[in-house]
Amino acid sequence: MHSVLMDVDTGIDDALALVYLLSRPEVRVHAITCTAGNVGARQVALNNLALLELCGKPGIEVAIGAEVPLEIPLVTTEETHGPQGIGYAELPPPAQQISARHAVDVWVDEVRKHPGEITGLITGPLTNFALALRREPDLPHLLKGLVIMGGCFYYQGNTTPTAEWNVSVDPHAAKEVFAAYRGLPEDKLPVVCALETTELIEMRPEHLQRLAEAAGAGPEPVLPDQPEGLRSTSGNPLVACLSDAIRFYMEFHRLYDQGFVAHVHDAFAACVAVGRTDVATALATVDVETVSPLLMGTTVADYRGLWGLPPNARIVMSNNPKQCFDELIESVGALAGRLP
Repeated sequence: MHSVLMDVDTGIDDALALVYLLSRPEVRVHAITCTAGNVGARQVALNNLALLELCGKPGIEVAIGAEVPLEIPLVTTEETHGPQGIGYAELPPPAQQISARHAVDVWVDEVRKHPGEITGLITGPLTNFALALRREPDLPHLLKGLVIMGGCFYYQGNTTPTAEWNVSVDPHAAKEVFAAYRGLPEDKLPVVCALETTELIEMRPEHLQRLAEAAGAGPEPVLPDQPEGLRSTSGNPLVACLSDAIRFYMEFHRLYDQGFVAHVHDAFAACVAVGRTDVATALATVDVETVSPLLMGTTVADYRGLWGLPPNARIVMSNNPKQCFDELIESVGALAGRLP
């Protein structure tokens, strides 16, 4: 059994990551903590609660944490993920309430209670985890492992020419997190899913069609020649939700000349966190630029020991997109097919 504590800024690809983990019978989503990023932290929490109910998995704790970055103003990205963070999808208000606990308390208390059992999966800015490390510096030892979606290393950024979104929202938090892991044993170092491999996980119209087929639903055409904003007519509520969310994401990518595709970064990181997709990693010492206006949020990896500092990350260097999509489609499709 994999026990996963998610920290998210849901977010279209965060939503797919959550649904994927809920679809796996051997995975327990221990709790979900929310940070501001793609949208504000409260909207993130509402998105997660609504998705839990849609998937028939209510009862998982959803807690709000940091609502602003550590030192810089918050920037959100509704133009990428839609006004509510889930594209064109619309979900009813959840019945379950947001937890009274702060996300930092969830991280610290739950990992202390379950040492060596919980894998952290962070698919948003690293603010909550940085604050949790300030409270409990032994978190890296107490966690079973940590997977981070963030950064780009000698690769074009998706927010600035050199910076990836999650890190750019709160570069100071990312810098603190990587510093906390410096010199730890290799098996405790975070696995970092950065843009150079996550952008290979391109969801295309045929993937949505395969998802609908796996769910036993009717055809689900999401095609580039259709009018923007066209809504799904699927009778399967989960297929319709994901289709409406991912259509928005595909339209966004096309607007920026990336094709009618959707980079589902966070779903890949979720597969990595539970060991369901093949990757190769390389040890590196990672640091984050927090001073230069030109390079703010840039992640730098020293693979050769030029800084004379011990490694603090295992960076994913290669992956298998076909295997990853086969895993996502089969598992999420099966969950959708089981829903009433």
